[in-house]
Parts: sequence; C-alpha cells; structure tokens
Amino acid sequence: MTDRYRSIVDVHVILERGDEILLLERQGTGYCDGMLHLPSGHLDDGEPLTHGAAREAHEEVGVHIDPADLVLITVVHHRQRPDLARIGMFFTTTRWTGEPHNAEPHKCGKIQWHDPRLLPEHTIPYPAAGIAAYLTGIPFVAHGWNDAS
Repeated sequence: MTDRYRSIVDVHVILERGDEILLLERQGTGYCDGMLHLPSGHLDDGEPLTHGAAREAHEEVGVHIDPADLVLITVVHHRQRPDLARIGMFFTTTRWTGEPHNAEPHKCGKIQWHDPRLLPEHTIPYPAAGIAAYLTGIPFVAHGWNDAS
C-alpha cells in the first residue's frame, strides 16, 4: 500500500487596523529574508486551524486572539517548488488584545502596517496571493501551478 499524499498546512493571519494590515519583514530564516509576510506558520499536529492561527499570531507579534474571532477568508494552494506544495489557510480579524510588536526578533527585522491594496514590491508572492483574494472575496486560489498562478 502506498502512502497517501500529505501537504504542509500553513495558517496566516491578516490583522486589520482601519485600512491597513500588519506585515513582518523576515530575517535570519533562510527563506525570503528581507521580504514581507503575514503573521503565519505551520499548523501543529492535532491542532485546530483557528487555534494554530491564533498561536502563530501570538508567537510572532505578541497579540492574543480568541480563535472564535478569526474568519477564514481564503485558501491558497501554493506550489513552492515541483516537489513541494502547501495549503495556506488565510484568516482575518479586527479583534485582539495586546499591542502588536516584534516578538521574534531572531526571525523578524520589523513589523509594519500597510495598505493591502498597495503592497510593497518586496512582499512574498504566496501571502500576496492570499491578500489579493481577501480583497476581492475569492475563496480559493491556486498559486504557482502551471495552469493557474
């Protein structure tokens, strides 16, 4: 019997403040250092999606989010390379406690609030695809695949 296909599940959080969203500048990770990303990370084994998203937001920007306050806004099936695909679950919220700050300075250079309609050029394309879907209300995006990127 062959093993079933398994994919990495990523959780992304769009923290909304007025007309802006929070982005983090990656550093020291070896993946897209110097580029902007949302608070995000991998889902842990046995962890509900909303709990993973709330955990990642707390770990990266120090805010506490009630998982019930997270709204799933899009799913991005991202092909990172020919042998690796990821499924990104993008959540949004306007409710959290605590002031966002750089809670992982060894992985993040700084945090910045940006207009999601005018993303900086150095935003990583994968989260940029999720942000674009958030803005347009598209529930699913195939990103990085030959037939639909």
